[in-house]
Amino acid sequence: MKYDVFQVLGMLLLAVCVQGLVRLLIDDSERGVLGGLPGGFVPLLLTYASLTAVGVLLAGWAHTRAKSLGRR
Repeated sequence: MKYDVFQVLGMLLLAVCVQGLVRLLIDDSERGVLGGLPGGFVPLLLTYASLTAVGVLLAGWAHTRAKSLGRR
């Protein structure tokens, strides 16, 4: 059950951050959920990219663990 929760959290993080990353790359004036962070374009871009990678890794790890337990 906990791996299912981790997988859902990873996918939510992935979806929100990818949307913010694409929105930032297409239109710099639209900064998304993390728009209040200080530093400008590059730190915000790196934050979105890092959180996207964390979401992918978390969802993949949780899926692999659930699969090894025979739940998938």
